[in-house]
Amino acid sequence: MFIDSHCHLDRIDLKDFDNNFSELLDTIHRAQVERLLCVSISLEEYPAMKSLVQDIDNIDISVGVHPCDTKDDTVKLQQLVELGADPKVVAIGETGLDYFYSKDTREQQISSFKVHLEAANELNKPVIIHTRDAQEDTLKLLKEGRVESCGGVLHCFTESWDMAKQALDMGMYISFSGIVTFRNAQTLREVARKVPDERFLIETDSPYLAPVPHRGKQNHPGWVGHVAECLAEVRGNKLENIAELSKDNYLRLFSALK
Repeated sequence: MFIDSHCHLDRIDLKDFDNNFSELLDTIHRAQVERLLCVSISLEEYPAMKSLVQDIDNIDISVGVHPCDTKDDTVKLQQLVELGADPKVVAIGETGLDYFYSKDTREQQISSFKVHLEAANELNKPVIIHTRDAQEDTLKLLKEGRVESCGGVLHCFTESWDMAKQALDMGMYISFSGIVTFRNAQTLREVARKVPDERFLIETDSPYLAPVPHRGKQNHPGWVGHVAECLAEVRGNKLENIAELSKDNYLRLFSALK
């Protein structure tokens, strides 16, 4: 029923699941989550992440370097293109800019972001964007990097409607995480109400940002339904319709089943 468009399965502490990855997968399945996108944040950790889910048909993967993980000479275009050409890989990223946690690496982040966009266009695969306190530079680089050609998503969106609108005008999608369920997230819920039916996704970003009523606990993809429930209420729609719309949008963006 649901698709979790952004999670980090390799970072979930399996102590909550009897130290058994299969138990985690069973928990996710019982929650009616039928497909996942396991997102890369480090090229050093990418091989282990890929190996973990390589043989699971309903788990897609991305390849990329999170802006908070950028270092000098970390991201090479050819390496990213070679890794991204794998059929298991449906997206490039996550990449982007984070001036909240890592402003001191601004130049490295910008350089890495540009390489990711170039790789995404070369491979014709969408790009997954993390952005925090970097609205102006993010939009500028997306435009310069021709994101409208490869497509992409602003994941775990927490920014303004103005930023969302500019990204939508470039053909991008907007993804909402458990943050949208938080009590103090009324402004974000207003953004979630405005995003067109054909442009929103739902995600957990697990193991982070567990939605209400699990806030403060370790998150996992089985809780993505709480995000869908919040959007159904905000948008005045049925839960089943929100699940179906977000599924259609995921498959359209990531071409996961084509």
